[in-house]
Amino acid sequence: MNEMVHINSTAQLTAVAEFIWSEADLLDRKDYDAWLALWEGKGFYTLPIGDTEDFANALNLCHDNAKMRKDRVARFQQGFSISSAPPAKTVRTISRFRIDSAEGDRLVVRCAEHLIEDKFGRQRVWAADLTYTLLVTENGFKIHDKVARLLNSDGMLNSFSYLF
Repeated sequence: MNEMVHINSTAQLTAVAEFIWSEADLLDRKDYDAWLALWEGKGFYTLPIGDTEDFANALNLCHDNAKMRKDRVARFQQGFSISSAPPAKTVRTISRFRIDSAEGDRLVVRCAEHLIEDKFGRQRVWAADLTYTLLVTENGFKIHDKVARLLNSDGMLNSFSYLF
């Protein structure tokens, strides 16, 4: 077992924040291959609609397993998605980190995200509550699940040419 699980909560929270900030940087730079490498493989990347917790039996903006994440990234990289031509530029700010639970090698972390999108000379601002299930490995954290709850997920949304 990695000693990260046993360190004090301030150091653990700092390590978690640095990992999630690094993920945000990868997404802003569109380094999707490195982003895919952050995942442990079995979990889901989910953008739910509304407050549901039963993602498998609800309508979601996306609920991607490993194959679907790879396919989504391939569409972004190859320009096959109308929403990704041209790709939007993004800047993310991630804050308000809270560790909800730490059991064994699994951490559940919540934080807030503000994402500014610039596309076609127009900027849009999105806000989301993020929840991560992270696994502690010998090589650092891996993402098992990521849920991005957009504040207006059940309102008027446009297509996205990026990941939250």
